[in-house]
Amino acid sequence: MNEKYKKEVANDVVFNLEYNSERQRLIIPEYGRHLQKLIDQATAIEDAETRNKAAKYIIQVMGSLNPHLRDVPDFQHKLWDQLFIMSDFKLDVESPYPIPSRDVLQLKPDVLQYPQNFPKYRFYGNNIKYMIDVANKWEDGEMKNALVLVIANHMKKSYLSWNKDTVKDDVIFEHLYELSGGKINLLQSTEELLNTTDLMRTNKRMSNKITPAGQPKIQSNKNNNKGGKKPFVKNNNQK
Repeated sequence: MNEKYKKEVANDVVFNLEYNSERQRLIIPEYGRHLQKLIDQATAIEDAETRNKAAKYIIQVMGSLNPHLRDVPDFQHKLWDQLFIMSDFKLDVESPYPIPSRDVLQLKPDVLQYPQNFPKYRFYGNNIKYMIDVANKWEDGEMKNALVLVIANHMKKSYLSWNKDTVKDDVIFEHLYELSGGKINLLQSTEELLNTTDLMRTNKRMSNKITPAGQPKIQSNKNNNKGGKKPFVKNNNQK
């Protein structure tokens, strides 16, 4: 009888079962166990030419698993980096990109600098304060004047988002003067900020796009029955 069609003994099948707790940890679980085994087999190939062919084949398989990312810049570069990472940096092949280093992969990101103060004008947000600090460091000139004007207009927009009323430009200029530590002074300037009505219309348009829980806005069906069936009306005069 052909060895291929011999019935396996139940005890042998159970004995050869692989449990996830006994398997090697997946470095990038998104690619699955089969691709990890392919990379392990390619790493063990002794012939350099065959090993390079195997690596290119694996790259094609990895790319086919993520077809929606093919238009992402440096997509191939990312695939090659992931290939070396999944091989635990043991794969010795020719890469069209610089081979990543284990030390770089283990670097920890810098600690985020969270704001520790409580600003007086909280409705402007911390980003406005950061922009003002950057503008203070710039040298006087057209670029700085343009940046200051952008900051002032954004401050006015933020103010109107918090206080849905009108606000004079002088109020924004006073707040800007205070937040900049007196380094940015537009109190005597003839510059005019964007119109309040336009800014409020922009804020309203943006708020309408945002609905609770990310659900699409439901339109009213009051005027949608013109060409369809008329709503049923009960006749109370019927006997």
